[in-house]
Amino acid sequence: MKNWKISGCLLAGLITVIVIAACAWFAYKMRESTVDNQPTDNQPVNNAPTSKENESALNKFLPLGNPSNAVFNQNSPNNYLMQGEYFSLSYNRDKGIPNWVMWRLNKNSFGDAERQNDFRPDDRLPDGWTRITPNDYTNSGFDRGHLCPSADRSSSEGANSTTFLMSNIAPQAHDLNTGPWEKLESYSRSAARRNMTLYIIAGQYGDKGKIKNKVTIPTNFWKIVIAVPNGENINKNSRIVAVDMPNVDGIGSKNWRDYQTTVQQIEQKTGYNFLTVLPADVQNALKTKIDTK
Repeated sequence: MKNWKISGCLLAGLITVIVIAACAWFAYKMRESTVDNQPTDNQPVNNAPTSKENESALNKFLPLGNPSNAVFNQNSPNNYLMQGEYFSLSYNRDKGIPNWVMWRLNKNSFGDAERQNDFRPDDRLPDGWTRITPNDYTNSGFDRGHLCPSADRSSSEGANSTTFLMSNIAPQAHDLNTGPWEKLESYSRSAARRNMTLYIIAGQYGDKGKIKNKVTIPTNFWKIVIAVPNGENINKNSRIVAVDMPNVDGIGSKNWRDYQTTVQQIEQKTGYNFLTVLPADVQNALKTKIDTK
């Protein structure tokens, strides 16, 4: 009987050790999985939540909705969703440029990081897809135009570097890029530094040929900017700026205000449906508003 009691104690002790070891192993694997799946400065995440449970995650990366219903699926090559901490976008494989790019901008977006200037192909694209390179723009007569600007992402070198992925670039006429387009970018940054949060989406439409038979040259670039005081939600009275600019030279001295339009008019030109995460009454109020400040 005494030996049986000793054996029972040993068995109980062995089971306890096994259970503790199994729990420790499981906790380690869970931590390892969590670490491996964290986004880094140089590798934006690229997940596409589809269920109601993941709706909040989707809104984190697409704060103004998904205007083209882009999906993270290589069977949708011309409306391919790519999400990241610093901006999200719909990529068009056949055009070699983004359809649109979306991001937030506030005072936390800025820091001391210098412009990285490291234009490069986006290796997150599916295998077998053509990679657009910086050299594809050489001697084309067009700038490598950022959709999400480099200066909007100076919080770290990694954040700034992501803006030079070619999936964030499209051919822009130099006078557009350095003229009214840049003026609106600078104006937006000044608002963000004054304790405003900006929700921005920018894109292109039209086709006036290709560079090296690879990169489509858009006829127009558009942008929508909604600005609210930090901590406040977008509402019917929020300030909204919408512009539609021709992709041409000769407009370097123009002001961005010369190209103001409405969200509704951009929808008509692109076929997109903007601001879908907002209540219907807020959408209706903002989509027809033209900024007067």
